[in-house]
Amino acid sequence: MSRRWSGDWGREAAALPAAVDVLVPTRNRPAELAVTLAGLAAQDEPDFAVVVSDQSDGTPGWEHPAAMAMVRVLRAEGRQVRLEQHLPRRGLAEHRAYLLGLASAEAVLFLDDDVWLEPGALERLHAALDELGCGFVGSAVQGLSYLGDDRPQERAGFEPWEGPVQPERVRRGSEAFDRHRLHNAANPTHLAAGTDLRPGQWLPYKISWLGGCVLYDRQALLECGGFDFWDQLPAQHSGEDVATQWRVLERFGGAGILPSGAVHLEAPTTVPDRPVDAFDVILPSTDEGIPKERKDSE
Repeated sequence: MSRRWSGDWGREAAALPAAVDVLVPTRNRPAELAVTLAGLAAQDEPDFAVVVSDQSDGTPGWEHPAAMAMVRVLRAEGRQVRLEQHLPRRGLAEHRAYLLGLASAEAVLFLDDDVWLEPGALERLHAALDELGCGFVGSAVQGLSYLGDDRPQERAGFEPWEGPVQPERVRRGSEAFDRHRLHNAANPTHLAAGTDLRPGQWLPYKISWLGGCVLYDRQALLECGGFDFWDQLPAQHSGEDVATQWRVLERFGGAGILPSGAVHLEAPTTVPDRPVDAFDVILPSTDEGIPKERKDSE
């Protein structure tokens, strides 16, 4: 495994080239950041580096003792960890664009600062991205406080990918848009329970979008513009990840995978004011801008 065990922590070792850059935007969440980093510290494969970019109102979150302890563990395990403060705040999309600009690995995992990954989750994601050959794969975050809240009606649109993952066009109001209900509450947990998957196995399925834990083919993401639309948005917005995923979906395809292995910490949001959905601005629910030959074929 690429993670060094504790018996080697005191020995010097050259850092290995990272197959994945894990990009963690954070703000005012030191305790949650510590849990997120702890989840990363339990990942064995593939080799990865971590970039944390902080926009806290005061002291950066990594200076919290628990978060810094996890930074030290990751570094002792042989992971490269880069800590950045990125101010002033210009919105979620600009923050993601900044992080993407710091990445160099073939794959990039955008991991929110309130998500814990079970051991082996990153390895499943990386294997799925490699095998499926699409633009991105992701693990929908699941709220385990809802484990007793079974919602079969919201999972009715579940559809596994059979055969190669194909590009799809998703917009608000489309049938594919309704798949977002698959990721409400603990629906990903209940979906996985309805499969016969064994440890190490995974199942790809069709999505509308994924939040919190998304692994991109970096080149595919860049070819679709990444988050280059950030300056077209007011600073107060949400849905920037949706806009980006829809652009990648339309060109390269994407998939969710089961089991998820990503647990939402269910902490209060740091973005309570969300007057603008970025995807409605960047990719409106019209045919405007779609080449005529594509309109005629849809």
